[in-house]
Amino acid sequence: MPDRRPDLAAMIVPLGRALMAAEQPVLDRHGISMWGYAVLLGLGAEPVYTQSALARQIGADKTRIIPVLDELQRQGLIRRDSDPADRRVNLVALTDAGRATRDRVQGDIQRAEESVLAPLTAADRTALIRALRVLYEATRDPG
Repeated sequence: MPDRRPDLAAMIVPLGRALMAAEQPVLDRHGISMWGYAVLLGLGAEPVYTQSALARQIGADKTRIIPVLDELQRQGLIRRDSDPADRRVNLVALTDAGRATRDRVQGDIQRAEESVLAPLTAADRTALIRALRVLYEATRDPG
């Protein structure tokens, strides 16, 4: 007989909504959109991405992130340079200001997550985060 718990999606979706609700005021305070934050996080893995590779990395349509990249560039958080090997391709990289903003926003978001994690003991928090990392890595599209 199956476990009488709610299905995983039934538990995770409301949790995701609660986490996004906790993140939004932080993003608003820093003047950055959710997709802008996703770009800053995505650029942390490699020093430079093509716009297409970056879109794949963060799970976004490459044409839809162009306005996000425009805004981040206006804010001085990223830079886009023509690829010397193919002038039709733009390479995207974090600026020092972008790296600092990403780190500040991420720290503030993780502090905001405390309200969602409050019902858990320290050991349960550690176990949850470890399990989520495993599942995250197992379900990521390798690109």
